[in-house]
Amino acid sequence: MRTASKICTVILVFTAIGSVAQKVATPHAKVPDSSKVITDPAQIIAKDKFDIQPFTIDKLYMTRTVGDSSWSPDDKQVAFVTNISGRNNIWVVSSQSGWPTQLTVSNQRQTSIAWSPKGRWIAYNSDYDGNEQWDIFLVAAENGQIVNLTNSPEISEEGPAWSPDGEKLAYSVKAKTAANYEIDVIEVMTKKVTHITTGTSARLSNAVPVWSKDGKWIVFTQSNAAGKDANVFIVRADGGKATNLTPHEGEHNYFASDISPDARTVLITSNAGNGYANAGLLDVASKKITWLTTDKWEINAGKFSPDGKRLTWTANIDGNQDIFVYDLATRQAHALPVGKGINSLAGAETAFTHDGARMLYSHDGPNAPSDLWVHDFAKQESHQITHSLVGGIRSQDMVEPFLVHYPSQDGKWQISAFVYVPYNAQRDGKNAAVVYIHGGPTSQAVNAFSKTIQYLVNQGFFVITPNYRGSTGYGKEFEDANRFDMGGGDLDDVISAAEWIKKTGFIDPKKVAVAGGSYGGYLTMMAVTKAPDIWAAGVPIVPFVNWFTEVENEDPLLREYDLATMGDPMKDKARYQERSPINFVDQIKAPLLLLAGGNDPRCPHTEAEQIASAVKKRGGVAELKVYENEGHGFAKMENQIDAYTRVVNFLKKYAEPAKCGCNIYE
Repeated sequence: MRTASKICTVILVFTAIGSVAQKVATPHAKVPDSSKVITDPAQIIAKDKFDIQPFTIDKLYMTRTVGDSSWSPDDKQVAFVTNISGRNNIWVVSSQSGWPTQLTVSNQRQTSIAWSPKGRWIAYNSDYDGNEQWDIFLVAAENGQIVNLTNSPEISEEGPAWSPDGEKLAYSVKAKTAANYEIDVIEVMTKKVTHITTGTSARLSNAVPVWSKDGKWIVFTQSNAAGKDANVFIVRADGGKATNLTPHEGEHNYFASDISPDARTVLITSNAGNGYANAGLLDVASKKITWLTTDKWEINAGKFSPDGKRLTWTANIDGNQDIFVYDLATRQAHALPVGKGINSLAGAETAFTHDGARMLYSHDGPNAPSDLWVHDFAKQESHQITHSLVGGIRSQDMVEPFLVHYPSQDGKWQISAFVYVPYNAQRDGKNAAVVYIHGGPTSQAVNAFSKTIQYLVNQGFFVITPNYRGSTGYGKEFEDANRFDMGGGDLDDVISAAEWIKKTGFIDPKKVAVAGGSYGGYLTMMAVTKAPDIWAAGVPIVPFVNWFTEVENEDPLLREYDLATMGDPMKDKARYQERSPINFVDQIKAPLLLLAGGNDPRCPHTEAEQIASAVKKRGGVAELKVYENEGHGFAKMENQIDAYTRVVNFLKKYAEPAKCGCNIYE
């Protein structure tokens, strides 16, 4: 994805001038076992398994997606977003598990759900065919009656958060032509709107409002356009002047995730302490910070328990994420006993039940799509309440990746990546590989389930997913390393991934393809233009290819982000030209498959159309498919199936995988 388009999802962090940073004795997040991190390509092996069932795209994409979730007020049910019906709608399931009941039936996707404290309504966001002009809707939990609360086609309202009395919703709001977000509060019964923030500079955005438990205060985060600097503010819930709780010098990020029941302490995530995201407690009165963690990975604060005696955070350690529960009295943190992969706190207001006895979380692993689980603290056990893996797909037929590190070309960084190896592959130099590039660029390839990657591997492709410089998860310096250098050093890291996997001895150097979505689509285009001899094929998905037209036509918020991270198109014209793949079409040798969304506000479909037209004029191969009822990525199941059928067939045509005995029919 392109960063900053939906500000409510951006993780921000911060520091305070003159504050005394205090430390508490807590265990550090577990550092990866170095013996399990591969640095020598020759150590990559293929495991033997001779009963592998072949996947089909249709079967694999029947695997369900489970998204946002929320506890019911009585803790007996959980509402969640899933595409069981082929659309991302709201369903409800017993917190003890069972077959879920569909609550909303809509052709449009839904997200950001929050069950009201009174229990009558569930608030959620929905847009139209991926255009990201979100409205806030209410659906009645009892009968499915739906009300469009905001109904403003030219204004996007995002991330609804209920007041403790269930009478109001706070949310982030942005006009279609605006470059930033403000925060509003709406009274549900009267639809009266109070502007909590107004007149904020175009280069600053306000997001993620958090109510105090007495409903009198709202804490929020204000970040700059580049996402490199942010502060935590507190303001009265009926409006007024907001107070900056984290004044500081230099660039540091501070992000507020919760406020204690007594409203005296804000739970924050910040990179101010040591350059890495860590959890801390911010005292509202003194503005002093007590650090809960001091790790050199990525720690993200969660929520307080309802009684305020415990709190949570997650620790992302080189692409695997664990959940920690911290006892404020004993100052001890304990990891939730969960499986390897990406474990995330779930629930809207909090992951805890109202009595604090149980916790809702999601587990997502390479062979297990994201599902919701409930952990019982007294019993010290968890049970699964959603079941995504269906359609005859077996988890044992999926591949778990190797975690690898390799040096960057300039010697400045160790680049982390995951390598997926087909079962029964032969080390004979005849196999095909795909370098699969994540978007963002402030994002990360992690040890999670990917339908696309698992299908590619099942069909015999090796896949490597590099976390190039600019990725999250490795500290502030690494994340900033491609600032004003987009398509430069990060591209070198992608090229190094291709060279590294070729050294395993499995790969035919003439069968290496490159693919990616959004910023990953941009780097795919940079790869085929700047290193044209490496690639057998390129698959840019929802890409941008021309910095000048991208800045001109994209959402104004993202425009501010690009100006802050790439420079001004006039003053930095040479950089814009040098890093625009459209200017180097004559260098392209690889055939291309381009996929785009007709309503994409981040990377408009005209970007993909530019490159397809230019390549065809030169007699090259450039297949193009625009999904007119989609945005930045494809939400509708039939479009997903069509898109990734095209992708795999295209790659098989131009980088044919070896016959590796990857399934029982070979």
